Amino acid sequence: MQYLLLIYTDEKQYWALGDEERDSLYQEYGAFTSSIQESGAMVGGGQLQPTSAATSVRVRNGETLVTDGPFAETKEQLGGYYVVEANDVDEAIALAERIPAARGGTIEVRPLVPRMVPA
Repeated sequence: MQYLLLIYTDEKQYWALGDEERDSLYQEYGAFTSSIQESGAMVGGGQLQPTSAATSVRVRNGETLVTDGPFAETKEQLGGYYVVEANDVDEAIALAERIPAARGGTIEVRPLVPRMVPA
């Protein structure tokens, strides 16, 4: 089964890191990503631009409303994601706890709905 591992962190804390700390974090992510690629668990993933680059779109009563930034004001922002293949939620959680951001942020583990292929 495939799971989406959503990485939530505080952008302000990330940008407050020094260059050396940020480089070290990128190296950790690189090592983690390589390990799940080699194991065959990684289906996809990516880092998102900061929320300042986001645009939210809503349609209400037939009218499209476009605003800058994320939909909700929160302490932690969605910063990236992995799509992984895991046998069960426990295996997906074991992968999620290895993501560097889990130490200070939150990793949401959510199963994907299997695609229905027409017969």
